[in-house]
Amino acid sequence: MASRQRQWLGVGAGMVLVVLIAAWWLSRAGASAVAPSTVADSDAGLPETARPPPSMEPLRTGANSRAEANDGGAPSSPAGVEVIASFGWGSGPDDLGRERQQEGNPEGPMSFALGPDGTLWVLDQVNQRLVKLDAKGGRLGTVALPVQAAQDVVVTKDGSALVMDRLVDKAVAVIGPDGKPRGELPLEGKGLGEGGASTGLFEDGDDVLVEREHGDLVRVGKTNGKADPERGEVPGRPSKDGANYLTAMLVDAPSGLVALTAVAKATLAHRFTRQVSFGGPVLSLVLLDSDASGLAYLGAQREVAGSTPEAPRLGIVVLCLDGTDGRPLGQAAFPANAVPEESFRELAVSGDGTIVFLRRTEQGAQLERHRCR
Repeated sequence: MASRQRQWLGVGAGMVLVVLIAAWWLSRAGASAVAPSTVADSDAGLPETARPPPSMEPLRTGANSRAEANDGGAPSSPAGVEVIASFGWGSGPDDLGRERQQEGNPEGPMSFALGPDGTLWVLDQVNQRLVKLDAKGGRLGTVALPVQAAQDVVVTKDGSALVMDRLVDKAVAVIGPDGKPRGELPLEGKGLGEGGASTGLFEDGDDVLVEREHGDLVRVGKTNGKADPERGEVPGRPSKDGANYLTAMLVDAPSGLVALTAVAKATLAHRFTRQVSFGGPVLSLVLLDSDASGLAYLGAQREVAGSTPEAPRLGIVVLCLDGTDGRPLGQAAFPANAVPEESFRELAVSGDGTIVFLRRTEQGAQLERHRCR
């Protein structure tokens, strides 16, 4: 609620999203180290049982990173980019909240979610509300937040909204399609000792899943608001086609090598690990998602050509990867956010493979659609 309670929420991820590691499963996968595959090389022919080298370390992004300010101005959208909706900064019906305080991190809209019906939900936690839009960006209204320091949001198949507060209320609030609270699911408990260790919120059918320190996910309850007493775990983010659990990890930041791993959801057997290249140094991983056909989307933030230490220019590259073996099939590239406000999730993928980006500038914010080519 109070801005003072949010001053110390030092979270970011452009969630910024997120790096996961299923080392327990990879250690049982066997086979040799992965050969690199570049964006241009879409069929490296890696064996399904390929295993990442032991030198890999998980990249700590998502809830622990943020984009640094570049030039303080409004970056122009790439040619051909579709702008879904635009917002000013403020508290009006067409605004999103932003706070810049002398003490505490700058804060703007922390996250957003895509509904299965095409709606878009922006977490405007500065104004203590969810802003709901239709697929074309038209305003549908707002929903009051029942938690004090919301940082992530997910929309379920029945139109309910899940909102995570990991630092103050330490719970996932379940809001029904009618906008009324259904209940709260405690974060802390079996499998998750501290709410602050939560690095992402996900749903899988009627299960509510919370990611623990960019690793395994804990079932904290159901979308009807009932807590799960067993709090079982799964080894990665569930793909939208229901086939896999996905994880990603940085192999070598200076060369831009990242590994994607898929574990079969039905059997928990390791399906593949593929190493891909972003073609240059990677600063952070900012996206790991999938579409309804099972394609995986892996995004990284990196410096673009012409960047210098005195005038850094950041870009985002998203690789679209085959869901059966991880082969790169295409990519999307666009400028990164150039303002210092923290964000938990600023990229998401719809069921049809559209990449949605929450761009933030000094003048306001906008939701953009991008596609892999």
